[in-house]
Amino acid sequence: MEQRERLGSRLGFILLSAGCAIGMGNVWKFPYLAGQNGGGFFVLVYLLFVAILGIPVMTMEFAVGRASQKSPVHMHHPLTKKGSPWRIHGWAAYLGVVVLMMFYAVVAGWMLNYFVKTATGTFVGLDADQVAGVFGAMMGSPAELIGYMAIVVVLGFGICSFSLQKGVERVTKWMMLALLAIMVVLAINSMFLPGGNEGLSFYLKPNMDRVREIGLGTVIVNAMNQSFFSLSLGIGSMAIFGSYINKDRALMGESVNVAILDTFVALTAGLIIFPACFAYGVEPGAGPSLVFITLPNIFNNMALGRLWGSLFFLFMTFAALTTVVAVFEAIVACTCDATGWSRKKACLICGIAMTFLCLPCALGFNVWSGFVPFAEGTAIMDIEDLLVSYILLPLGSLVFVLFCTSRYGWGWDNFIAEANEGKGLKFPKWLRFYVAYILPVIVIVLF
Repeated sequence: MEQRERLGSRLGFILLSAGCAIGMGNVWKFPYLAGQNGGGFFVLVYLLFVAILGIPVMTMEFAVGRASQKSPVHMHHPLTKKGSPWRIHGWAAYLGVVVLMMFYAVVAGWMLNYFVKTATGTFVGLDADQVAGVFGAMMGSPAELIGYMAIVVVLGFGICSFSLQKGVERVTKWMMLALLAIMVVLAINSMFLPGGNEGLSFYLKPNMDRVREIGLGTVIVNAMNQSFFSLSLGIGSMAIFGSYINKDRALMGESVNVAILDTFVALTAGLIIFPACFAYGVEPGAGPSLVFITLPNIFNNMALGRLWGSLFFLFMTFAALTTVVAVFEAIVACTCDATGWSRKKACLICGIAMTFLCLPCALGFNVWSGFVPFAEGTAIMDIEDLLVSYILLPLGSLVFVLFCTSRYGWGWDNFIAEANEGKGLKFPKWLRFYVAYILPVIVIVLF
């Protein structure tokens, strides 16, 4: 049997797992949701759910990966009897990582495109309508969307085609360290903008009037959803990194480290965005319009705006690419396990397939824009996002929880023995009732 590849260091494992979790959802979704849902109150509820939902499920996913020493597609095989229905989950996880990248690689292309545009001075001297026009023109151009998506796919699979340590680990480590450094510089710059204090209090002060207006239940569900999705749990993308580490460290402590890094990025994104919005009297809007229309306008008005804008979109590109590389690694590992191909062959064939699989998302904004799956303004990407974010992630997480706690699955004793092997923070045995009976109910309610 071929020797399984290993990550070179604990830091590499933590940064790689965090890189997988840290994506564009942290950056454009978290600050916006915090602002909408009562500021500091939402942040506190979010942190609570990361602790009681995210960390236990991540520990389980790491444990299944490390115990099985397999990619997600075969992770249940060494832990179950032949013909076990649990094994279907491996193929669902494979489907999940593929569908996720069918739209994520396209959006990562937007980030790279905007980094190039900002650095080359495309936005200099444009008014607000013209800045919005640049985004509209990008979305309306199949060549632009497909070209940048293809660059992302080639970069991602190119990095994965080197060995695990020389490619994925080395590149992601540097991207993550650069990302964290750029974020801190941008946050300090934003906080010292004149008028930025109002933005900070909007973001971090609990606004109970806003909570009452939206409804406490809605705020709690929004925080629960965000804690769950920001950690990329349920489709085996964490299990793959579990399979690459040795048994030196207990897994709960590693999950806590990854969750802290992920939360640090989400919180810092708000420190960058809100002071800037308030300093320039701009409404902190939702999602893509915030990043692609509001922020370029702000950078246009700022001293050294082209530099700050370029740094911001470089950071966004790194946030997107760390996720792309980590999830492409899961796709490559699954493909190698399922077919017996070499790493290089799997990267080449997966790269070609992924380029074609991304086309519906890229063309959904222009050539196929007449196809409106849900409400007006939705596109093919929304179907793909719905399938991953609202079906495969929560249901996949539920499967991990049941598999690790049920006697019909891998079982509690096996899970605890694996999770607690090594130095560091152990998974408390007294949490068994909560994990086996309350956690599944929370996930089902969320679903």
